Amino acid sequence: MSTAEETAGGEMPPWAEVTPDAARRLLVAAVEAFAERGYHATTTRDIAGRAGMSPAALYIHYKTKEELLHRISRIGHEKALEILRTAARGEGSATERLADAVSSFVRWHAGGRTTARVVQYELDSLGPAARAEIIALRRQVDAQVRGIIEDGVASGEFDVPDVRGTTLAVLSLCIDVARWFNVNGPRTPDEVGALYADLVLRMVGAVK
Repeated sequence: MSTAEETAGGEMPPWAEVTPDAARRLLVAAVEAFAERGYHATTTRDIAGRAGMSPAALYIHYKTKEELLHRISRIGHEKALEILRTAARGEGSATERLADAVSSFVRWHAGGRTTARVVQYELDSLGPAARAEIIALRRQVDAQVRGIIEDGVASGEFDVPDVRGTTLAVLSLCIDVARWFNVNGPRTPDEVGALYADLVLRMVGAVK
């Protein structure tokens, strides 16, 4: 399945803000190439070819290959942060909000697995400035989940001796879905999301 066809809970990939159309086509082509070959093995010629353009056309919209990766990473992390922030600020108990956060985050990684693999696993390919920006976004992502877990501990819903370590475990569990999820497998993104939400609630000792 191509990046343009991937969905998570019926949503299209978060590329609507990328304009003009040629810039969007190049970005989608870069996602597919980076996911298939890796950032370092992909050339600007590969990306342009996938987008049906000449290599020279790419430089009209992106100065470097790294600029493409940076934009992909930034948009992807901003979407991940939006998903978790929405869940964290939702109504309901900490248990309900954590289940919503995990199921939504997992659905995004499963439904948009090609994009998610690039967003989550190519961080070290970025230069220092771009990498620092993405790390700052990751800290905000971490803070959303950590905040829900802290709320659950404070309310007596969760039994978590190490909140930071548990937050890392929860996020790692969700992110890894992008690595193994197969659209032809036995479970849909929604089903995997529900399964992982239940697993995480067991992990934090949620009171039912």
